Amino acid sequence: MKLMEITVTQIGNSRGIRLPAAMLKKYGITDTILLEERPDEIVLKTKKDKKLSWKETFAEMAKSNEDWSDLETATADGLDEH
Repeated sequence: MKLMEITVTQIGNSRGIRLPAAMLKKYGITDTILLEERPDEIVLKTKKDKKLSWKETFAEMAKSNEDWSDLETATADGLDEH
């Protein structure tokens, strides 16, 4: 864990911090971050709402090695036939 000292500066009627460009790029921060207030600290988090493409989703599912054999039973029940 890297500790960095950042100056709190005046921004209009508020006070704020500026994050280094390299840090913004490293964590993919573009416009919004999450701020979590804890008893002894403030934590900044990137939003993890990035949706996976179908290809990425399939790759993640393939890595899990789930057993889908019970799916065959569900599809063989004939309920999808009209």
